[in-house]
Amino acid sequence: MSLINVTNLTFSYDGNYDTIFENVSFQIDTDWKLGFTGRNGRGKTTFFNLLLGKYEYTGNISTNVNFEYFPYEVEEQENFTIDIIKEISPNSMDWEIMKELSMLDIDDDVLYRQFYTLSKGEQTKALLAAMFLKENSFLLIDEPTNHLDAEARKKLSNYLRKKKGFILISHDRAFLDNCIDHILSINKTNIEIQKGDFSSWWENKKRQDGYELAENEKLRRDINRLSESAKRTSSWSSEVEKSKKGTTNSGSKIDKGYVGHKSAKMMKRSKSIENRREASIEEKSKLLKNIESSDSLKISQLAYHKNKLLELENVSIFYGHTMVCKDISFSIEQGERISLKGKNGSGKSSIIKLICDENIKYTGTFRKGSGLKISYVSQDTSYLKGNLTNYAFENSIDESLFKAILRKLDFSREQFEKDISSFSGGQKKKVLIAKSLCEKAHLYIWDEPLNFIDVISRMQIEELLLEYSPTLLFVEHDSEFCKNVATKFVEL
Repeated sequence: MSLINVTNLTFSYDGNYDTIFENVSFQIDTDWKLGFTGRNGRGKTTFFNLLLGKYEYTGNISTNVNFEYFPYEVEEQENFTIDIIKEISPNSMDWEIMKELSMLDIDDDVLYRQFYTLSKGEQTKALLAAMFLKENSFLLIDEPTNHLDAEARKKLSNYLRKKKGFILISHDRAFLDNCIDHILSINKTNIEIQKGDFSSWWENKKRQDGYELAENEKLRRDINRLSESAKRTSSWSSEVEKSKKGTTNSGSKIDKGYVGHKSAKMMKRSKSIENRREASIEEKSKLLKNIESSDSLKISQLAYHKNKLLELENVSIFYGHTMVCKDISFSIEQGERISLKGKNGSGKSSIIKLICDENIKYTGTFRKGSGLKISYVSQDTSYLKGNLTNYAFENSIDESLFKAILRKLDFSREQFEKDISSFSGGQKKKVLIAKSLCEKAHLYIWDEPLNFIDVISRMQIEELLLEYSPTLLFVEHDSEFCKNVATKFVEL
């Protein structure tokens, strides 16, 4: 067991007014299976880069362990997989590599295939196996589940549950719950570590948020009451002080000593009330700092003139002479939220392309309602660039609504001034989702919309979909999201 001690860590990027970390201190045990969570753009990958020594910072990070970062960049993808694994972990024996791959449910034959011929899931598993074969390293695993199907995620989570000595960034709640024993969270104003899984951390957070909201309301009432009391006492004191210059109703002179004493007593009471008020305000200022904004969002869906929007009947899709899916049959009716499920390569994206009018070769029957308006969110974000104002104009969406949705998805106002190409992966996906929510459509089609998006935003989007019930066809491998949102499952 070793310790990683972080003391008074402060960091911001050159030329950026935002401070990513400010005087944060915590300690990590290298035997932990540590989940790492926090809103997009809070600094999770930045913290990994600080541990790897890529940036200068103030404060101190003290440890005697070596760090390994996932995902690896594989430049020579034409090489055999076994050669790539041995390049990462040169001391590994063949039998050790095969044992590690078997734990990930990968056949040995992938070792003697060129790396680029492997699926995304197979590549991820092979590189993680290579990573865990390295000795005396503490592993920094950055979102390994992106583009993995639900079955592959479950196998990977079971694999990680048997390991220790890593920090894992993931936004998949079920994945985290299955394989971690501690959680590191970047909040609005601090970093904290708790023992347990994501669900236990989230329950603790909700309890703390509820307590702070109740305390905040109680203190707000106290401050108002004390403010009114201080005004009344000050007013009484002033009236008593004025009376020192007058006479009593019987015409006798006022006892100025008594009046002065009474006035001083009232002033003292007023001061005491004011001190209590200031203390209440100071106490109130300590609350709500880490409560995440999760305001509800609003969308306006178009109503279609028929209940059934489209239908596939015994549809098979081909690329050239290769059949990617066979005899697919399902329909989409208004108000349905359909989860399109299946392993990677089973044809989910091909079906979406067919529905979205791309030139796809197919057999069978495909019917789509005339004049059907579709809002589409793609997997790809690489083309996004320019500022948000121009992006809204180019896509003919309401800029105010677009930015309001992004604000509610935790975009700061400073973010609005930046080029979209500089956004994190999760922030880019939020741009696409916010655009889609601004578009008035009969049918929303989202292809892996949650890749890179933080957990709190995922739950926020869930609430929106449940409240407004748009007609939705989506491909998503986050099992909790699918379970909570879908009204129907179509399995390929």
